[in-house]
Amino acid sequence: MRGSEPDDGGAATRPTRIHVVSDVHGNTEALARAGDGADALICLGDLVLFLDYADHSRGIFPDLFGVENADRIVALRTARRYDEARAFGRELWAGRDRNAEILGAVRRQYAELFAAFPTPTYATYGNVDVPDLWPEYTRPGTTVLDGERVEIGGRVFGFVGGGLRTPMNTPYEISDEEYAAKVEALGEVDVLCSHIPPEVPELTYDTVARRFERGSPALLEAIRTTRPRYALFGHVHQPLVRRMRIGATECVNVGHFASTGTPWALSW
Repeated sequence: MRGSEPDDGGAATRPTRIHVVSDVHGNTEALARAGDGADALICLGDLVLFLDYADHSRGIFPDLFGVENADRIVALRTARRYDEARAFGRELWAGRDRNAEILGAVRRQYAELFAAFPTPTYATYGNVDVPDLWPEYTRPGTTVLDGERVEIGGRVFGFVGGGLRTPMNTPYEISDEEYAAKVEALGEVDVLCSHIPPEVPELTYDTVARRFERGSPALLEAIRTTRPRYALFGHVHQPLVRRMRIGATECVNVGHFASTGTPWALSW
């Protein structure tokens, strides 16, 4: 999915072009090409692939426990039998150093993924990312932002990383209050960038998983009150609606990059 915006007029200058990706989930090969033809790449998180719900043979979980166990954990989670899924997970991890094995696997993925980022890249965390590890792999040319702003091509971009708390208990889930404080810290921006969507049913419902993912009320309030040109996000892999307007703001799910391999493009 690609989008563009006409030039605002004024002096004749070369248009600025930004490519945006989210939910990379281990697609290193496509990530290395994602900045081709753009002035900058924006990554809205979820670099790590823990378990691919479309292909249960891919990810940290099946690498550790095999495809049959991955099939079972996906079935339990899809059926919203979260207590059973957690109990099954505890059985699998019995006698093993869970943190050490997972962090080792995440580090291996991060080493490849961060090396694939073009220069410049502006990135924020997804809910399955591990923020404490990012400083180990962030290279010159990659700027990590969370509750922070940056100017790109004369426009102000604000970034809010992570997700809200859910029964899935993914690594970077925070309270509604902490998330709202990060949104508020941004103030007015031209482009609001986040991993999760604003809390709008059409934007949070996943048509394949057949459930609502968590969206942010604070993002929705910021859109209504500060009226950014765009609100860009990912997180919901197969949304009911990928793009809709809320007042003056164009809200865009930039896509499940792990499966599409194609960045969303914004130019002005």
